[in-house]
Amino acid sequence: METFSTRQTAKMLGIGSSTLARYIAASKIPAPKAVQVGGMTVHLWTSREIERVRKLLPKIEDGRTTRHQKQARKSTKTAS
Repeated sequence: METFSTRQTAKMLGIGSSTLARYIAASKIPAPKAVQVGGMTVHLWTSREIERVRKLLPKIEDGRTTRHQKQARKSTKTAS
């Protein structure tokens, strides 16, 4: 099973890695599996976890629009 770093996951979701880390710390999204690498804790994200977070992002009440939402809105406007 392929796993992704927090930085890679954030890029896929259209948000910053610090924003994703902040959402985890605030328990707005569930934390993925964490491993110790060289004294640092690294989160490993699966495709399933990334999609679960993608569905949660619009529900997070912080007043921000993610790149994913902007692209979806833009594509529906151009299709009209």
